[in-house]
Amino acid sequence: MAKNKQSTSPAPVTKRRSVASGFKRDWQLYLMLLFPLAMVFIFNYASYPGLRMIFYNYKPAKGWDGSKFVGMDIILKVFADKDFRNALISSLVFNFMDLLVGFPMPIILALMLNELRYPRFKKVTQTILYLPHFLSWVIIGSVAYTMFRPTSGLVNIALQNMGLIDQGIPFLTEKFHWAVTYLLIGVWQGMGWGTIIYLAAITGISGELYEAAMIDGANRWQRMRHITLPGIKSTVVTLLIMNLGRIMGSNYERLDSFYNSQVRDFQYQLAVYIYEKGLAGAKFSEATVVGLFQSIVGLILVIAADRFAKKLGEDGLL
Repeated sequence: MAKNKQSTSPAPVTKRRSVASGFKRDWQLYLMLLFPLAMVFIFNYASYPGLRMIFYNYKPAKGWDGSKFVGMDIILKVFADKDFRNALISSLVFNFMDLLVGFPMPIILALMLNELRYPRFKKVTQTILYLPHFLSWVIIGSVAYTMFRPTSGLVNIALQNMGLIDQGIPFLTEKFHWAVTYLLIGVWQGMGWGTIIYLAAITGISGELYEAAMIDGANRWQRMRHITLPGIKSTVVTLLIMNLGRIMGSNYERLDSFYNSQVRDFQYQLAVYIYEKGLAGAKFSEATVVGLFQSIVGLILVIAADRFAKKLGEDGLL
């Protein structure tokens, strides 16, 4: 009795054919992908050789050959600089406060929007909330200074007319008032965009869980606590880890838009230090040291937070 002949076509050949056919079918998409990939490679990876600048007293006009090799001198000089320490402390304090105040707000807002029962009102509210994300900090800063002026600002005039205050509050001209106003405006600007991410995660929760909870008599707060929040927990952990990685950073455009010489102690953060030392002061090596320091600390925080999340039973990010 003749034996059945087995197929001799190797699996790798079939796999190569499927890849080739997929590329031929979607070549336009791959072509569109080339530009963002090239941008990422050029600005994130091709610049790595320039990090050796931290060991040179680098002068762009002289190039690498003409710049003097100084070893660890630039690094030690930066960490001994009083301005750097002040900028570092200010950045850490404000970024930590941003995280503490700003991180829970999109979660709370997403839970509230998810409970709305009127779709049109929900869509309008979402649009209004995430539009500030697309506004430039220059525009936001200009509007804020106009609205929060101590004497002629709309907010102070309204508070005085309601009898809540006797004289104007220096929202953006006194250090501690500036700090609170700066943080709250940052929360307002970013919370709508973060809400979209959490709402997308909420839509992935099975509706059968809510139906079963309602049959068991669970009210709205109980459903949020025992179904919605656990359902988006992995998203919350992922975004928290990513935000921890940015705790050493700072936004120069945001800081410059709220600049006031009376609040310079609070406004002087690492982004301002890098700009003044690196671009305005032409001390490119010192600015590179600070930028590398920010990146390394951010990477350490991300890895540490990821390991901690995995120990708690979460998936983590890495």
